[in-house]
Amino acid sequence: MPLPRPVPPPMTKLLSSIPVAGHRSLWLDHAISGPSADRLVGPTAADVAIVGGGYVGLWSAIELKHREPSLDVVLLEADICGSGASGRNGGFALTWWGKIGLLAAFLGDEEALRLARGSVEAVDDIRQLFADHGLDCDFHQDGWIWAATLDVHRDVWSATLAECSRLGAAPFDVLAPEEVARRTGSAVHLAGVLEPCTARVDPAKLVRGLRTIALRLGVRIYEQTPVTDMTRGRPAELATPRGTVTAQKVVLATNVWAGSIPEFQRTVVAISSDVIATEPIPERLAEIGFTGRECVSDSQMMIHYYRTTADGRMVFGKGGWGIAMGARIGRSFDRSPRRARVVEENFRRIYPSLADVRITHDWSGLIDRSAIGLPIIGHTGGQPHIVHAVGWSANAVGPSRIGGKFMASLVLEQDDAWSRSPLVDLAPRTFPPEPVRFLGAHLVRAGVVAKERAELEGRKPGRLASRLAEQVPTGLVPTE
Repeated sequence: MPLPRPVPPPMTKLLSSIPVAGHRSLWLDHAISGPSADRLVGPTAADVAIVGGGYVGLWSAIELKHREPSLDVVLLEADICGSGASGRNGGFALTWWGKIGLLAAFLGDEEALRLARGSVEAVDDIRQLFADHGLDCDFHQDGWIWAATLDVHRDVWSATLAECSRLGAAPFDVLAPEEVARRTGSAVHLAGVLEPCTARVDPAKLVRGLRTIALRLGVRIYEQTPVTDMTRGRPAELATPRGTVTAQKVVLATNVWAGSIPEFQRTVVAISSDVIATEPIPERLAEIGFTGRECVSDSQMMIHYYRTTADGRMVFGKGGWGIAMGARIGRSFDRSPRRARVVEENFRRIYPSLADVRITHDWSGLIDRSAIGLPIIGHTGGQPHIVHAVGWSANAVGPSRIGGKFMASLVLEQDDAWSRSPLVDLAPRTFPPEPVRFLGAHLVRAGVVAKERAELEGRKPGRLASRLAEQVPTGLVPTE
């Protein structure tokens, strides 16, 4: 006999503890112009209320208005749209081909292929939508190079390529070692494969462009309006500091702050992704040959990812360094100079010819990591009128478009491939409770650091470090 579903609390605390960002990314510094949208003041009602003004929330709003133009959609954002991960990431609009093994293992072959192919269409949807609206997000579809910078990482992608082949797909091109070094501008790169459908975007221009499109479609957006409480009756009532929204349906797209919601306290963990940017150096990039617009990442567990920008900068990030205690998202997830120094050291190691280049920007981002590296999508607490899409695990720039399709189908209660997907209401794996999770995560991270230090020095990692490192999910791309 199945266990009864736990009764959800009548009221849920949401974003009452969210800090308004005090330090913006390079992207947001360049993309934001003009005043933010109005704050919500007083009571209002809507057909659908969306909590979260990042990629997933905005794509959900846009997709809902495309399907049902008469729908009254309200979007509530605690800071400004894109202030969280959507305006702080590396701008890799990846497909889900790198996750094909996870998709097949948890969802079956047919759905894995449907979602992987759908993620390719999602990247093209970005291009087409922005072209239709006359907007720019620095979209360039020159692919993603999954590289090895250490001998131990050569051919780490073989399992992923084999799984693609088993399913009758061939989305990756194997590059000759000299081609990898040439295209990335550094001989530190020893091998690699290319997934050509990935696009490079300016992440803040993307999220702010989606905001513009949503407004054009009639979505009501309220910024600087955190949702502090939500009653779960139907209609639901969402409380903000100066107003309330009564809504027939609710979409929760809160990224790492989902950890404050009871259903996600053990299914989502907040980790950092720390990024630096150089001064504009187009001549130096031409000298080393990094003149393409590919997205590049290495194969370390605490992954490095990097790309160039429209004005000739190098942007270089490292994932998985900072770990939050529960839903406590501190200021170090806004910026951490200490972690930025570690990122810079790794940038200088991979690009020694740029050792004298000045770093002008650094910032931190947020990753809502799920236990299996796939998003958690479904009905919150089993309720048909409250749905969620969280746990994107550093892979939402492109696939968030798919998230919008999932949310629209669930909100509108449509019987289609999105609502019937085995990803919907898939029983999530859980992390240990706090403080065990926090302490254990730091212990595992210490093992990863020790293992990768040994590999960098050409030594065999110790047994303890290797065993600890086996307990952590990989970073941006799955090599499980």
